[in-house]
Amino acid sequence: MSDQITDSRKVRNAKAKEAALSAAQQVVLEPTDLVEFQSRGRVIVIGNVEAMEFAPRLTAPLQPQLLLLEGEELPGVPVISQGGRSVQITGHLGAFTVQLGEAGKPNAETLSADLILDLGLEPQLTMPMKPPGYIVAKTDELSLIEADEQLRDLVGVFDKPRYFNYDASICAHKRSGHVACTRCIEACPAEAISSLLEKVTVDSNRCQGGGVCATVCPSGAMRYSYPQAKDTLEQIRLMLKHYREAGGIDPIVVFTTQDEVTDIPLQGNHLPIRIEELASVGLEVWLSALAYGASSVWLLEDDAMPQRVLDALQQQFVTAQELLSAMGYPSSALRLVDKQAVECSGPEVHMPAIKQANFSGLGGKRPTAYMAIDHLFEQAARARPMASLSVGAPFGMAQVDASACTLCLSCVGACPGKALLAGQDAPQLRFIEANCIQCGMCTRTCPEDAIWITPRLLFDREARAKIRLLHEEPPFCCTECGKPFATRSVIENMLKKLEGHWMFKDARSRNRLTLCQDCRVVDIAQDPEAMAQGMMGETLQ
Repeated sequence: MSDQITDSRKVRNAKAKEAALSAAQQVVLEPTDLVEFQSRGRVIVIGNVEAMEFAPRLTAPLQPQLLLLEGEELPGVPVISQGGRSVQITGHLGAFTVQLGEAGKPNAETLSADLILDLGLEPQLTMPMKPPGYIVAKTDELSLIEADEQLRDLVGVFDKPRYFNYDASICAHKRSGHVACTRCIEACPAEAISSLLEKVTVDSNRCQGGGVCATVCPSGAMRYSYPQAKDTLEQIRLMLKHYREAGGIDPIVVFTTQDEVTDIPLQGNHLPIRIEELASVGLEVWLSALAYGASSVWLLEDDAMPQRVLDALQQQFVTAQELLSAMGYPSSALRLVDKQAVECSGPEVHMPAIKQANFSGLGGKRPTAYMAIDHLFEQAARARPMASLSVGAPFGMAQVDASACTLCLSCVGACPGKALLAGQDAPQLRFIEANCIQCGMCTRTCPEDAIWITPRLLFDREARAKIRLLHEEPPFCCTECGKPFATRSVIENMLKKLEGHWMFKDARSRNRLTLCQDCRVVDIAQDPEAMAQGMMGETLQ
């Protein structure tokens, strides 16, 4: 009897899967801009003796040029010898530059190419994901034949999607000269992201859609644009909705980069979602899938995933699993699955049946994450009021040492998430926990080291969004006109720090520090000694 029930369930799940996949295909992906490349076939072959022997075999439309790292030149083969000079390579398909030696020096030389074939023992470029048009190959015959084919396929005009969108206004990279968040820069396997003044910049020609930059970004400033998260979420929502309506049970959402999953026998309750890169979906997508009714979420691990990407993905897993555990759900509902070793019989423990959410992902990364978390929390039977999270989580609180804080509010101006606020009518520092991305910008900008942050998440939506008072002081009023213009601690600190300074050696000059700007100007104008010292000009500036 149990075998008949199992067989019946498999048949029902298989039919439900057909309906689910059909529904997911109805979602039209929003297009993105295209990045164009043009390659005329100019190739720089980098290597030693093997490279010299192979370069002449590259015939039209390829136009080879050899950069010899070591060894003697062969007769009849045009080469450029490294000659002990440094090698610096920049650019991408159709626009590579190879700088030999230090620019401006007598022995320096600059080469240009559309393509680079690196046959050296160690590649000149060491990033895990090389720029488009940069091919690394071994020197055995089969590898060289494949390299020849790759080079020929890269002659012409090509385009690729612009995979990212970037909102500098909410980026936590750098404010007021202080660097806080470098997660996207460190995680990018193509090394296409770099710092530019107080924001980051992405080389769209080198970006190859790894997507981990958007996954690790705590604020949502970096967004994956093809497919957009909202389109992926809509696919998942419709897929699970139709699967359930068709009678399917225990659906497992399986994210995969493969067009056809043939090497793993996925079962009827395994619903594959095809994505360009595994790291392009993060915490807000996984939790949303569970809120939509998935019993588990799998990411089929890609063998070619660079270690830095895997490390970043694991950090996201830690945060998501800590949230699930705090709500009383099994952390094993999220799994990074080795596609070579997994047994596709389903997880031993999966999510309990919950009411399926129906929200969209139109609000952005953090609002989507909160909607998923709030829905899961509302359905939880044994949830704790708060989740304590590991360092690196994008949720948390800030606290202030009242004895050290002077309410200078430098942290308020630097906070990219608008989690820290000034008082409206009084010297105050206020805080909205829902907005805190734990970037640490406030801790870096505070001149008194009076503020610190702690990763956590309050499940009570109202408490999380409530404006909380961190610190306040009575205002310091001008000793001449009585107008409030600073805090008492600011004036007291100023008096202490300037004690003994030659410009404030007498009682009148020291008292001037307790005056508002207007009264200070009047007092300086009436003080001949201050006028002689040029303090009027400094005050007016």
